[in-house]
Amino acid sequence: MVNGRTVLERFPAGGPRGSWPAEEFAHARRLEGLPAEVVMDLATDTFLVVVRGAEAVK
Repeated sequence: MVNGRTVLERFPAGGPRGSWPAEEFAHARRLEGLPAEVVMDLATDTFLVVVRGAEAVK
């Protein structure tokens, strides 16, 4: 858990498609009913797909 958020997946920011894989993964999770969002972790240079706190457990 990072800052009250659960990380579902990590994607390298240096990938050739940028944030697209993370956005596609988050979109698929939203279709499943999880309020997933993409955030950038500057310390590790990765895009994180996260859900906030209790919303991660459904």
